[in-house]
Amino acid sequence: MYSGYTFVSTLAPSRPLSGPARLARLCHHRWALPVLSALHTGEAGGRIAPLLRRLGVARPSLRRTLEGLMAEGLVRPNPGYGHPLRPELVLLGPGRKLAPACAALLAAASDAGARDAVLCKWSLAALAALAAGHARFSALAVELGPVTPRALALALRRLETAGLVARAVYDDVPPSVLYGLTPAGRRLGQLAAALPV
Repeated sequence: MYSGYTFVSTLAPSRPLSGPARLARLCHHRWALPVLSALHTGEAGGRIAPLLRRLGVARPSLRRTLEGLMAEGLVRPNPGYGHPLRPELVLLGPGRKLAPACAALLAAASDAGARDAVLCKWSLAALAALAAGHARFSALAVELGPVTPRALALALRRLETAGLVARAVYDDVPPSVLYGLTPAGRRLGQLAAALPV
């Protein structure tokens, strides 16, 4: 059972986090949204072994993800577990509100053929930040909070390759670059911005 683990957040912000930054904290573990979605839809029955098989995730990765979700107050071990048909994991109140939105977002990402690109830590937060409109790289970095320039550049490149983000270069002195959502990325950006994190 996973209740004996402790989780120490590496993010200790000095100011309140914006919506996209809170989303990045939730997506710190790649499997957080798929786990919430699977618990909501009942695909794994709230059991560890079916979750491992369904998601194709390694046991240590699932353990770290569950520790993070427990630390956020979204999931907890079932106190009544003991019978083979009872779930090992249950969604808490905030998790019950968030899980349906995660399922809808992952379904839309699969339809767009961009599920892998969306599951990376800063990708979903960048989509949520760009849902408000075009932005420069520096404005995105400020909106996302504790992101490094390299991590943000990789996330934007990954989203651009997936066809969700468009990069426009303007021939100014110095040259300026604006990032915006493509029509395919607009739907995912709206879903990401609407997640109740």
